[in-house]
Amino acid sequence: MKMSASDKIAFMDEALRTVWPEPECELHHESPFQLLVATIMAAQATDKKVNQLTPMLFKAAPDAQGMNRMDVDDIKTIIRPINYYNNKAANILAMSRRLVDEYGGEVPCTREALESLPGVGRKTANVVLSNAFGLPVMAVDTHVQRVSNRIGLCHTTRPEDTEAALMKIIPEPLVIRFHHYLVLHGRYTCKAKKPECRECVIKEVCEFEEKVM
Repeated sequence: MKMSASDKIAFMDEALRTVWPEPECELHHESPFQLLVATIMAAQATDKKVNQLTPMLFKAAPDAQGMNRMDVDDIKTIIRPINYYNNKAANILAMSRRLVDEYGGEVPCTREALESLPGVGRKTANVVLSNAFGLPVMAVDTHVQRVSNRIGLCHTTRPEDTEAALMKIIPEPLVIRFHHYLVLHGRYTCKAKKPECRECVIKEVCEFEEKVM
């Protein structure tokens, strides 16, 4: 079904809301700092695996001050099961030290400040800005990239282009909710290798040429 971008967004919002009435970030956290740490850990790793490790990490260091007192080898030991744990441990410790030294242990709420922290790129910054501070920004991960292009919301290859395209067509009040929709839909239905097209509630507006009906 061919639709205008605005009509497609409205259709998707109504359909996906039946599946996820209150979509939210699946990384477990109790503060902006914990979300920031969990998001750094989640690069090239699943949220499920991160959620298995963060309880032990946050018990030892629930905030930036606590993490700042950790030894990097102790952090590595806890997060060893995830990919790139050496670099991630080093970045988590260096990031925590910066927060303590420059921000009084608090996570800043601007993209520029977040991206200046070790281990924090645009996607991670946007996850924190959206989920911790409620700002209408679009974090583009592999799920958002894949689903938005398959559905036809955009036709882009670079995450920054996808972000810009989505921000142009998604009304600001819907941006945060739509980010969760795209992530969850990509994670559980519109999978990379075996998309479950028959179960898809938005298949009517999907432009994916290889969809299985």
